[in-house]
Amino acid sequence: MPLDNPAPMLTGVKVVDLSSVVFGPYATQVLADYGAEVIKVEPTIGDAARHTAKCAKTAGMSPMHMTLNRGKKSVALDLKDPDDADIMRKLIGETDIFVHNIRDEAIQRLGLGYDDVKAFNPGIIYVHCVGFGSDGPYANLPAYDDVIQAAVGAPSLACRVDGDPRPRYIPSLIADKVAGLNAVYATMAAVIHKLRTGRGQFVEVPMFESFAHFMLKDHLAGKTFDPPSGPLLYSRQVDPDRQPFPTKDGYIALVPYMDSDWITLFDAFGASELLSKEPLDTPEGRRANVPLLYQEIARHTPAQTTGHWVTTLRQSGVICMPSRDIDDILDDPHLATTGFFERREHPTEGPIYEMSDASRFSDWQTPPQEGAPLLGQHTEEEKRRLRGD
Repeated sequence: MPLDNPAPMLTGVKVVDLSSVVFGPYATQVLADYGAEVIKVEPTIGDAARHTAKCAKTAGMSPMHMTLNRGKKSVALDLKDPDDADIMRKLIGETDIFVHNIRDEAIQRLGLGYDDVKAFNPGIIYVHCVGFGSDGPYANLPAYDDVIQAAVGAPSLACRVDGDPRPRYIPSLIADKVAGLNAVYATMAAVIHKLRTGRGQFVEVPMFESFAHFMLKDHLAGKTFDPPSGPLLYSRQVDPDRQPFPTKDGYIALVPYMDSDWITLFDAFGASELLSKEPLDTPEGRRANVPLLYQEIARHTPAQTTGHWVTTLRQSGVICMPSRDIDDILDDPHLATTGFFERREHPTEGPIYEMSDASRFSDWQTPPQEGAPLLGQHTEEEKRRLRGD
């Protein structure tokens, strides 16, 4: 319900966003959701993410642009033009946070490196979104999601599961998005630091290191120790039998996580006798033979529908969920109830679905956001303001 006196969150915080595609724009979209004023500075041809899909209704207004850039202003500038470069410096001069993903050599040529910017805005929080950390041999190499997934080894995980030797990407821009979230919390940490000390700073957020950090939280495994106590990989995650299980009319995800869950699950299957025989008759035996238990699940689940198993197993306390086709996600009853998808009217694109911020705050509510801007929608407005016209 609406709050009488909502806390300001990031209201009053100004961000100039010179980043493109997903990594940086995802970070600044989160900041915009939390109340920051974000000015997206684009080249005159627009951010590449504007042109990523044939299903756009209007040229330059792709679905990816719509989901990554709501709540922002768009200012289109040619930074090689002296007048536009002057506008850019004025924008940065009055901002709290400057975010970009331009390689160091190029940003230095534009006169917008950290030392350049700090000279006319000493308190700036300067966030550089890079592919690889600047103190390693890959520094300044260009990076896209596929490259980072490959460098971390993510495409080799599917091989461990199904035995197909072909490396395969995780079918999502997962490295870009993980790095974007890393940029959000690194930026917010710098904001808190400035509130405490009065000092801005340079913040580098490398995609490679961010994604490696994310992937190895579970998969560093035995190589956490020196000498290693075992191999890389969290075995549970690469077990070929640990997949959604077939039912009479679809698939179901089951997570018998505690040993007692196995007993409850096979009771529900009417197959409790299985756990009375070696090697599955002790907790130790079950832990040592989890793949066999998964195979037994797959023998029993086809006997009933997904709905039957969901009802039965939830009543028994077994964690489960229908394994749906992603095409059905807009019809999810939980997301409908929580208002995750909001149908709104975009000024130029008509009715659209937007995803609300997933977090909930007791003393603040996300304000309604303007739809993603047209290319250069706010250019003249900002130029007039900065020139004092």
